Amino acid sequence: MDPHAVLGLDPAASPEEVHRAYRDLAKRFHPDRAGDGEMMISINAAYDLLRDRLEEGYAEGPPRATTPAAAPGSAVKIAGAWLAPTVRRVLARELLAALEPDEQVDEVLLTSTGDSHDVQLALTDRRLLWLRDDAIMGRVRSLRYRDLVAVEQRAGGRFRRGAQLRVRSAGSGRWLRFFDLRPEVLARVAARISARAPS
Repeated sequence: MDPHAVLGLDPAASPEEVHRAYRDLAKRFHPDRAGDGEMMISINAAYDLLRDRLEEGYAEGPPRATTPAAAPGSAVKIAGAWLAPTVRRVLARELLAALEPDEQVDEVLLTSTGDSHDVQLALTDRRLLWLRDDAIMGRVRSLRYRDLVAVEQRAGGRFRRGAQLRVRSAGSGRWLRFFDLRPEVLARVAARISARAPS
């Protein structure tokens, strides 16, 4: 999980760029402006991770204590207990709850779709899973890799900044578009999805 990708930053971003990106995203996704604040939780977690790395000078980040999984048979279950703590901190609670047992999360991105401006997209080992934070109903959606028939990358359009990821579902035949992605992030994500989708 790359906190740079969550904030839409290049991995070589300077501390000033990290702070600027955080401020811009905080203005956009603050609960007073954008709903219930699930996205702000992810933004804060990614910013905290990067700030810790910058302040302490770690290349890969400081070691963090892990949260123990609930004991078998206990009444308390921790959503996503099998995930790394950094992933649990960044992933929205609704997406954590939607994960299948032992489903691994490879990438978490902030993006938008045609029907939602505020989307957190998670690439797991099984599917695309996303939260439409500004939606009232049907907030969590998913699409399994086995159901994909096409994956495309597109350059930014006239009305959208950043590049877009397009995936086509075998069931509906419709294209699903994720906007506002950095070109290098888009290339990495599209390659990962293409490798998992059926040929």
